[in-house]
Amino acid sequence: MFERLLAYFSKDLAMDLGTANTLIYLRGKGVVLNEPSVVAINQDTHQVIAVGHEARNIIGRHGQRVVTIRPLKDGVIADFEVTSVMIKYFLTKVLRRRQFVRPRLVVAVPTGITSVEKRAVIEAAEQAGARHIHLIEEPMGAAIGAALPVEQPYGNMIVDIGGGTTEVAVISMFAVAYSESVRVAGDEANEAILRYIQRERQMVISEVAAENIKMKIGTAVPLEKPESIDITGKEILTGIPRTFTVTDEEIREAIKEPIEAIVEAVKRGLEKTPPDLAGDIHERGFWLAGGGALIRGLDKRLHETTNLKVNIAEDPLTAVVRGAGTIIEHLDFYRQVFIS
Repeated sequence: MFERLLAYFSKDLAMDLGTANTLIYLRGKGVVLNEPSVVAINQDTHQVIAVGHEARNIIGRHGQRVVTIRPLKDGVIADFEVTSVMIKYFLTKVLRRRQFVRPRLVVAVPTGITSVEKRAVIEAAEQAGARHIHLIEEPMGAAIGAALPVEQPYGNMIVDIGGGTTEVAVISMFAVAYSESVRVAGDEANEAILRYIQRERQMVISEVAAENIKMKIGTAVPLEKPESIDITGKEILTGIPRTFTVTDEEIREAIKEPIEAIVEAVKRGLEKTPPDLAGDIHERGFWLAGGGALIRGLDKRLHETTNLKVNIAEDPLTAVVRGAGTIIEHLDFYRQVFIS
């Protein structure tokens, strides 16, 4: 009874604590925050200068005293103190004022997270002001966000391509029948573009520019009509800035290895899926979620490799947090999906 009373007054939340972005879902309101997982700190005073969008906007544009930190690496906490600051900032921004009742929180974490990493997430959320913290696996959140019938005795295959990890999972009856997490995703594609341009063009560009290139002309298969983009960088030999043009063919070559790693992870998932569940996947195909699902032609590339139907979740960028939000809206129904 007391717990129900607390729940009535509490503004319960769900969070996708991602390597690239943090998203928050507020019960009854939907997705209310989507900001980069970046914190800017003054090295001399250890004071937080900016968080989220503001911090990302000053990457590469600040003085020597300021450092920008991405406190999560490969989907898990790499810097506990900075992560706590970031979570507290985002929760305060969403809740706007001090709450009489501390909120319950569902947090999506990568498959295969260690007990130490789980404890770090929970402690960071507790320090940020959450009351009860429940952890779910990101693929489960993505599957629920994609409206897959995870409670049914059917094989639901989801491929969640985030910033730091690609999660491949087969889910049936609230349980993960198979899962694998590979630390190749959007960030690795960005780094591949940086290396390619440095090697082939003798130019240095920023991480933000590399991500922009990936989003604008990054493809997994050849396009019917070639595309290109102008980008500004700095010549390695002279240090002089100049603008140059890169083509979709070059970027496709640059991100070939990360794309191939994702394709191989999907193939392994299909090989290791139990026969009955594999039959369900053969009938209905599998789903892509996460920002990586937006790379043009990736669904086609996976279809060519597997000969299965490849579906892209509605608004794949928010699939995980919307799934976690569905759980916070129907906590009793989805209680079985929590990980210890």
